[in-house]
Amino acid sequence: MKWKLAAILGMAFGLAGTTWGFAQQRQSARFFELRTYTASPDRMDKLVARFRNHTVGLFEKHGMTNVGYWTAANGENADRTLIYVLAYPSREARETSWKAFAADPVWQAAAKESQADGVRLAEKVDSRYMVPTDFSQTK
Repeated sequence: MKWKLAAILGMAFGLAGTTWGFAQQRQSARFFELRTYTASPDRMDKLVARFRNHTVGLFEKHGMTNVGYWTAANGENADRTLIYVLAYPSREARETSWKAFAADPVWQAAAKESQADGVRLAEKVDSRYMVPTDFSQTK
């Protein structure tokens, strides 16, 4: 009998845990994305320059809010890690903005120019979506 109760409670709390995230997304005024780039060897300077000179402005042009940009101070590949956070009005707005960004001829030209030698600037890109908690300073 105890295992049945434990299973029922586990399911109830498990389902409540998954709906909490969805409820937070519906209530949040903004939707955030944390992106981490690992530059290809000897490409960090070029990657940072492309963000500084092209990407940041194009993100704004396409409705993305640049929250902040950082380089890693420790950890594996710290000397090749660029981390940034973008904000959007919603997850749907994020999808629309990225499609417009990818199709922008200015972005396409900047990307092509920065990789003219055939070597990609980033060997790995990680992305995580985030919604603020009710006690977050950033909303």
